[in-house]
Amino acid sequence: MTWTFTRDLGAYLSAAGPAVAARPVVHTMLLTVADALERRGPHAFGAEDPFFGWWTGTDGVVSGALLCTPPHPVLLGAVPAEAVAALAGGALPGPVGGFNARRADAAVLAAGWGRPSRVEEELRLYRLEGLAPPDPAPAGRSRPAGEADLALALDWFAAFAAELGEPGPPPEAAVRDRISYGGLLVWEDGGGPVSMAGFSRPLAGTSRIFPVYTPPELRGRGYAAGATAAASRAARAAGAAEVLLFTDLANPTSNGIYLRLGYRPVEDRVVLTPAG
Repeated sequence: MTWTFTRDLGAYLSAAGPAVAARPVVHTMLLTVADALERRGPHAFGAEDPFFGWWTGTDGVVSGALLCTPPHPVLLGAVPAEAVAALAGGALPGPVGGFNARRADAAVLAAGWGRPSRVEEELRLYRLEGLAPPDPAPAGRSRPAGEADLALALDWFAAFAAELGEPGPPPEAAVRDRISYGGLLVWEDGGGPVSMAGFSRPLAGTSRIFPVYTPPELRGRGYAAGATAAASRAARAAGAAEVLLFTDLANPTSNGIYLRLGYRPVEDRVVLTPAG
């Protein structure tokens, strides 16, 4: 049983791709991050080179994977307990700035990290069971974002990243790509944009809703629910059998909205970073 690490995306996809795609719901982030690296190059998420890893069992079968795009934490997929224990014991190829892992795995990693850590964020993965339109319906309507919306979309992506405490907003190329396949929807009311919601390209039959953003001064009017419902329908129309999203458990408002729209919990994840 062993972890194998590489900086070669092609080698990772060849070795770990089938195992990741076999469980696409819980591996939604692994799928979308690897797809972005394929499309936009190794520095799609930062200036440092990413690294990748996969766990091979005693039977010689790959049964789990991880990747890291610095400065973001190591993103750990669904892996066997012995694979988590090996990481906690120092199997990683070098120091890392944090982990994004399933809740139980995060506890093992925190115990074995060898330095104090803090929970930076608690996330809940939801999957759409049956879409329920917002009730009451918000004023306005949705439409696909176009080239004329690029400047506004960049501003809103940056504001969304800042609210989440992300290292930085996605580059313009990422936002242009989202617009190019119809993966960003704008909610309009009163003749102008008031909210947006996007969805990732369907991969292994899944698509994830992100981001969902409404400027602070326009919140509380149902726009985010309307935009999310519209993006959920668009993801299904684009070929996604499973539509997913993550929420911050510290935000009861957004969790309540998604439950009312027909999303149901799958699992919780924790983002760990060094304390102090």
